[in-house]
Amino acid sequence: MGIKKFKPTTPGRRWMSVNTFEEITTSSPYKALTVKLQKHSGRNNTWTITVRHQWGGHAKRYRLVDFYGVDKKGIEAKVETVEYDPYRSAFISLVCYKDGERRYVIAHKDIKVGDIIVTDEKTSLENWNRMEIWNMPTWVQIYNLELIVGSGASSIRSAGSFGTIYSQEGKYTQVKMPSGEIRLVHKKCYATLGQVSNPDHNQIVIGKAGRSRWMWKRPTVLGKSMNPVDHPHGGWEWHNPIGMKWPKTPWWKIALWGKTRSRKNTSSKWILRTRKGKLMI
Repeated sequence: MGIKKFKPTTPGRRWMSVNTFEEITTSSPYKALTVKLQKHSGRNNTWTITVRHQWGGHAKRYRLVDFYGVDKKGIEAKVETVEYDPYRSAFISLVCYKDGERRYVIAHKDIKVGDIIVTDEKTSLENWNRMEIWNMPTWVQIYNLELIVGSGASSIRSAGSFGTIYSQEGKYTQVKMPSGEIRLVHKKCYATLGQVSNPDHNQIVIGKAGRSRWMWKRPTVLGKSMNPVDHPHGGWEWHNPIGMKWPKTPWWKIALWGKTRSRKNTSSKWILRTRKGKLMI
């Protein structure tokens, strides 16, 4: 992947950078695997804003990406295209199985047209092959990780991310997540070998406010710039300190540094080491 910068002909162009899309092989999606999503701009059925800072944006269609693949065990799939997906930071690949069915999958960073992908309980240790994690050696990189058996890939899907197999013990595999967290994952869960495509995505600079509006984002201001009726930090002249020990959200919840995970949350028992390095056992 390459990053293109511009001559500073305007203030917006001065720091702006864009992806060169060198890996992309087609500009139009496979229409049978796209749908139009109805956008509500963060409002619910009573037209009340429930998600702030959403409005406008460029028209786009959602690509139906396959995060399961287990119903195609042992069937080879040939990569036909590498495409841009407006709904995610990673690139996607259109693959065609030997039985003629086509599906979208998250693209590996080195994948090319003509490569063969296989999903099975155990298969060769080639990049972009998908299998149960108990068949993978330690210290191998993985992405598209399934955390609950049969639920489909839900983690390690963003651009350039990857996890690492730490060890195989008993019924569970220790996986180091991109955040640094080490957690237990059942050995029957599936994962894909390698690293997600578009690894330089975090180097792109938006450059101007209008480009954020293309991405469905409305402007955001600090709470201390608001009135006290609108935010706990508001009401003082200019940008003075917020005047409270803990920064708050507009709904008086702790915004930074406080613990927000519910005690009833049972996912904590699968975490061996937190992203901050604290042992949980």
